[in-house]
Amino acid sequence: MTMATIPLSTIAHGRSGDKGNHANIAIIAYTPAGFEWIRRNLTGEVVQRYFASLEPSRVERFEAANLNAVNFMLYDVLAGGASRSLRSDTQGKTYALALLQMPIESPPNLEDMLRRGTT
Repeated sequence: MTMATIPLSTIAHGRSGDKGNHANIAIIAYTPAGFEWIRRNLTGEVVQRYFASLEPSRVERFEAANLNAVNFMLYDVLAGGASRSLRSDTQGKTYALALLQMPIESPPNLEDMLRRGTT
């Protein structure tokens, strides 16, 4: 039986940018339940494999539990950095969007991870 998949963006949002020749990606869960899923499943190794075509020399993950967030540093992925790179995204601004499109298996407690409207 095949598991249903959803994009990571179903349970989180993100932001990214450059730090010289490195890219910084923050993934912020909508709920504490989503953060727990991210903590268990979205490892540096998973992100390194996902961005393998950019050939990161390494990926480090940092947790910000008070924000329900994780932050990834992808080293040496910007082909020299903003002023030297010939890549279309010289500042890594689209990397969070790319990671948020990653398909994940739909968790059994998905309802607990969804963004809720404000009233």
